[in-house]
Amino acid sequence: MKRIFLTLMLLVMVLFARAQNDAQYSQYMFNGIYINPAYAGYKEEFNIHSFYRTQWSQITGAPESMSLAVDASANNKNVGLAFQVSNDRVGAQSSLAAYGNYAYRLRVGSSENSRLAFGLGIGVAQLGIDGSKLNPEDQGDEYIPTNMQSVILPDARAGVYYSNNRFYAGFSVDNLIARLLDPNKGRNMLVPIPKPHLFLTAGMLLPLSEGMQLKPSFLLKDDMGGPTSLDINTLVLLHDRIWLGASYRTAVRLYDKSYLQSDLYKSNSMVGMIELFAGNQFRIGYAFDFSLAKLQSISGSSHELSIGFYFKRKNVRMLTPRYF
Repeated sequence: MKRIFLTLMLLVMVLFARAQNDAQYSQYMFNGIYINPAYAGYKEEFNIHSFYRTQWSQITGAPESMSLAVDASANNKNVGLAFQVSNDRVGAQSSLAAYGNYAYRLRVGSSENSRLAFGLGIGVAQLGIDGSKLNPEDQGDEYIPTNMQSVILPDARAGVYYSNNRFYAGFSVDNLIARLLDPNKGRNMLVPIPKPHLFLTAGMLLPLSEGMQLKPSFLLKDDMGGPTSLDINTLVLLHDRIWLGASYRTAVRLYDKSYLQSDLYKSNSMVGMIELFAGNQFRIGYAFDFSLAKLQSISGSSHELSIGFYFKRKNVRMLTPRYF
C-alpha cells in the first residue's frame, strides 16, 4: 500500500513541478524582465515592479508566487541592469531564486528608439521540499522526508530583444545550467530541478483612434518536456492611462511529443486584466484567470496583482512612452 501511495504522490508532485518549473504570470507583457534578461533597461527609467499570484484558489497547496524586480539603464541608455528575486510554493515544494541581469543595447538604424539588446542573467536558486507539510497514509516510510530537504544551485538565463516605437520581439532561455550542476543529476525526484525553458514573444501597437491604441501580442513557451504553451493577448490602451485586455492560453503541438497524454493538450484558460496608471510614477494591475477545462469547478480561479513604481528625474521627460 505504501509503495502505491508513494508512487501516486510522486506522480502528482512531478506534474505540479512540470507546470511550475517557471512561475506563470499573466501580466508579463507589462514587464518583460521576468521572461527575458535582454529586456533590462528597456524602460530607460529606474523602476521597481512586483507580482503576487495565487493559482487554483480552491485547491489546498495550490501554486503561490511572488516576485520583485529592480530595473534601470546606464551608459547613456546603452546598458540595461536589473535584479530580480522570486519565491514560489506548490504544496510542500518551494523555490527561492535571485538573478542579476545585464543587457547591452545596440541602436539599430537612425531611430534612437530602435534597439537590439542582448542579455545575460546570472543567479542562484534554492529548491526544496518540506516533509512536515506532507500527509502520508502510512507513517514511517523511509522514502518520505519528514523535514526540510533542499539544494542550492547556480543558474543562468540569456536572451535577445528588439523593439522600436511600434513593434517588439524577443527570444530567451532560462534554467540553463542548474540541471548540469545538480549533484544528484536529477535522481532526487522529491526536489525536481527545473528544465531549460524557451520563450518566444512578439507584439505591436496599432493606433485605432485619438486616445485609443490596440496592442496584440503572443508568447510561446516550451520546456522540451511538457506541452508547449501559447498565450494570445489583446489589450487596448485608453488615453495612455488604462490598459484593458484579455488572453487565451492553450497547449499546442509544434513537434512530436508522443510520450505525452493526448488530453494534456485540451487544457486551456482565459484571462481578463486591467492596469491603471495612477499618475506618472505609479501603476497597478490585476488579472483574473479562469480555466476552461473540465476541472474548473474544483480548481477555482487564479488571481494576480502587479505594482510598479518609477523614479523619474526632475525636469527630464521621456520623448516616447514605453508601451512594451
